Amino acid sequence: MILSTLPINDGFRMPAEFEPHSGCIMIFPERPGSWPYDALPAAEKFTEIIKLIARDETVFVIVSDKTDKRARNMLDGTDNIRFVKIPQNDSWARDTAPTFVSNPNGNIRGINWQFNAWGGEFDGLYADWSFDDKLAERFCETVGCDTYDAHHFVLEGGSIHSDGEGTIIVTEICLLSKGRNPHMTRDEITDTLCAYLGAKKVIWLPRGIYNDETNEHVDNVCAFIAPAEVVLAWTDNESDPQYELSAACLAMLENSVDAKGRRFTVHKLPIPKIPVCVTENDMKGYVFEEGEDVREIGERLAASYVNFYFSNNSVILPQFGGANAESDAEAVSIMEKLCPQRRIVPVMARDIIVGGGNIHCITQQIPKGVFNA
Repeated sequence: MILSTLPINDGFRMPAEFEPHSGCIMIFPERPGSWPYDALPAAEKFTEIIKLIARDETVFVIVSDKTDKRARNMLDGTDNIRFVKIPQNDSWARDTAPTFVSNPNGNIRGINWQFNAWGGEFDGLYADWSFDDKLAERFCETVGCDTYDAHHFVLEGGSIHSDGEGTIIVTEICLLSKGRNPHMTRDEITDTLCAYLGAKKVIWLPRGIYNDETNEHVDNVCAFIAPAEVVLAWTDNESDPQYELSAACLAMLENSVDAKGRRFTVHKLPIPKIPVCVTENDMKGYVFEEGEDVREIGERLAASYVNFYFSNNSVILPQFGGANAESDAEAVSIMEKLCPQRRIVPVMARDIIVGGGNIHCITQQIPKGVFNA
């Protein structure tokens, strides 16, 4: 059922990612302009992550005619997997799959935002996003999930984080970008987010991760790990372009309270000390389409440890290897202290970030409950 009502009026809210949940959605990779070498290195990494998450929850794996056979072969014998065939333009499930909301009775509904490839004709990353824009509605139809029609509003799932208790965090540079909702004021965007996510307050962080081509999604720079408690991507290196961006976010958090009037506890989670960049070998594997954002050798990728995934019992934590082995180990140590009730599962993520995102970006969480009760 397509709903024209508002979730907040129906008693629905966006849960926090650290809450118990039913599962997640992932899209098997294939786009040659995102995933070098026929997407095989990415497919192997997606497979590893799907198997790790499936230990704790159901994973809906979206496949196309092209990836169906490869995905089934690579995931053969894995429990808690459900394949769903839906055409798509790329594999960023966090941004193109539905945002889910739930109510105290355990009912789950999806939200169908408009998707325009992170900026549409203004600064979008590829020319044809028609399949991605339809993916949320098609997924909900397939699994029997009632859907809120929010297609008048451009939004990606990676641009919002919820504490589950009425507070949403976003970045100004993303949600106020000219390629999304330029006809709306900041206050109007705030009201829209609260109405659809069942929230009472939006915290507007100024910036995100340097050179993040999503216009600096919040999921790369700051994430809730508990009510009124966040991790923030950080660097002590004042000559790094990330320093001013993270410092501005810290100042905003330190001078804000959440929807319940609580001050934030902020834990600094350092970025990799050595920038992760596009290599000549990476470039040889890409096949870019006309109108698609083209990468360059030496381009700095938006590597961040904040872009992790909370499964029910684990934290699937990005790692970057090589010269960043020390940074990787530090991130693991910090998250072990912050999340003692979960396993910290380090996963090398370079084969994902060459596509422009990270572990959080390729997963969309499904709350605990049932789609249609």
